[in-house]
Amino acid sequence: MHDAGTNGPQPGVASPAAVAAAVADAHRREWAFVLAATVRVTGDLDDAEEAVQDAYARALEAWPERGIPANAGAWLTTAAKRRALDLLRRADVSRRALPRLADPDERAAASGAPIADELDASPVTDDRLRLIFTCCHPALAFDSRVALTLRMVCGLSTPEVARAFLVSEPTMAARITRAKHKIAQAGIPYRVPGDAEIRERIDGVLDVVHLVYATGHTAPAGAELVRRELSERGIELAELLRLLLPGDADVAGLLALIYLTEARRPARTDASGDELLLEEQDRDRWDRRYIERGLDQLAVATDARDPGRFTLLAAIGAVHDCSPSWEQTDWQRIALLYDRLRELWPSPVVELNRAIAIGFARGPAAAIPLLDELAVEPQLVRYPYLQAARADMLERLGRIQDAALAYDEAIALCDNDRERARLRQKKSMAR
Repeated sequence: MHDAGTNGPQPGVASPAAVAAAVADAHRREWAFVLAATVRVTGDLDDAEEAVQDAYARALEAWPERGIPANAGAWLTTAAKRRALDLLRRADVSRRALPRLADPDERAAASGAPIADELDASPVTDDRLRLIFTCCHPALAFDSRVALTLRMVCGLSTPEVARAFLVSEPTMAARITRAKHKIAQAGIPYRVPGDAEIRERIDGVLDVVHLVYATGHTAPAGAELVRRELSERGIELAELLRLLLPGDADVAGLLALIYLTEARRPARTDASGDELLLEEQDRDRWDRRYIERGLDQLAVATDARDPGRFTLLAAIGAVHDCSPSWEQTDWQRIALLYDRLRELWPSPVVELNRAIAIGFARGPAAAIPLLDELAVEPQLVRYPYLQAARADMLERLGRIQDAALAYDEAIALCDNDRERARLRQKKSMAR
């Protein structure tokens, strides 16, 4: 059995710059797997996180002398598990009595059984699915699920997660700590749910991944329209779920939605970073590779069974992405897709988007009564996109004064600087 520091190294001594790049790449690609495998040894998220961080630190020290391993994930997993066992052996009696994540398959390791250099005999998918479903357990508050997923599955630091959601670092640290304690105190098992339970819980997992991507795609507040680090994490999580659950149509639908939305990102802003609306975008700048990937995933999602909510949203995105121009967009089809979506997933936001689609399909006069009805919905009272939509439809009807008032209300409600600037520009151009 090789030492953790010599697991398949490339010959020769690696430069510090090459090692730093390799460790950064391994952090991005392997963090979730290394942590998930280590939690099986420790039964505790904090202990596992400490062990994994130590393994990455050891890599920075060992790889310049021993070479970069051919299988960085295996090296890091072995190092982290050994560090985890060391932590367990040193733990005092009181700490051993604390609630821990139950995984009897790994309990023998805590007694000092040797650890193989190769990855565990259990499927790789199980380890990462254990971690994802634990972080997204329905016993946790939704914001805690999101924070814990970013911290544990994506490997973002606590300050990075705090910045992503515009809260202080102590607030986010407390949120993550509470979530970890809840997992331990509630005895949430560290395991992959059975097939029936996966079906019950997958929606909650997909909601977390979708929110991570959506928050990066259009930041709810701040100076920038996009938070690239979050949208990238959302893509990675969706792709990971697709890899781990290849037969799940809803996962394919979410990935299709993300790909088809991401395809338009290169054209969403001008040279200064200001927002360009869909009708203003240069469609030649849309990423055709993402469109093709999205359509492929959409075909998988629609072939499997009746489409779910993310699949229907992806189908709407496909209509936009496959339209050669704004004027040639099939708004009737989009409105029909929103009709199906409201039956499956009734919500004020779906009703808002349906009203907008009807406005473009049948004329703005058809949208105004629907938008006015939604103005009294409690969930939309402070939602800037409702007033922005009203303003746009009123402007298209030539009701400029009414449109200006609606723009003013949307501007007052908007917390994103770029979107606020765009609304001010649209108000000034209204004629």
